[in-house]
Amino acid sequence: MSSLIFTGTIAPLDPDTDSAINKQPISAPLLCGPEGLVGDQQQDRRHHGGTERALHYYPREHYSYWEEFWLAMALPEPTTPFRPAAFGENISDTGLNEEQVNVGDTFTLGEAVLQVSQPRSPCYKLNIRFGYAQMSLMMQTSGRTGWLFRVLQPGTVKPGDSLSRQEIVSSGLSVRRCLDILYNRPFSRDGLLLLANHESLSANWKQHALTRLESGQPERWTRRLLRQP
Repeated sequence: MSSLIFTGTIAPLDPDTDSAINKQPISAPLLCGPEGLVGDQQQDRRHHGGTERALHYYPREHYSYWEEFWLAMALPEPTTPFRPAAFGENISDTGLNEEQVNVGDTFTLGEAVLQVSQPRSPCYKLNIRFGYAQMSLMMQTSGRTGWLFRVLQPGTVKPGDSLSRQEIVSSGLSVRRCLDILYNRPFSRDGLLLLANHESLSANWKQHALTRLESGQPERWTRRLLRQP
């Protein structure tokens, strides 16, 4: 099965917020360079994009979970339907999830070679996107965040290309375990040391782990997840 591949440009998400989360399927071959697909934009370059966050993968299977969650919570109809690209991902496919993929695993997509660099850290723009004030928090605590890639070898990507895993690393750090150590589990010195010293984990996530090791305190989430000071 071919992967679904998306890019997006910056546009208003609400009257006070711009974002490139509204992505569309690619229709022609594109270069996938060190910072991702040519033409794919990020509004907030401090927290999105760059060489360590060049592409976002989101498992297609998660969409059925979110549909059932919505029904179980008796929530109003989401303002964005639950279908591939709804979470602003660049790649969506089936067969892999956060427990099966490790930080450092390598993949090919067309001519490009990609490496898993970190989990996605959700932000408040998902709350606006779906019309649910807790969406970013639910995504983080459920572990259904997807993951980010760096580009090891640039190359052309075209519609119909498939993401294919080439190498599985044996570090024992799955995307889900990485996410849980930093966000969803009590303070774990051993776990944080694993993150801080992991060869393939992004520098930003290593720094978060070091900061928590030094302070002994969790990161404040309210600004990222809820747009509160």
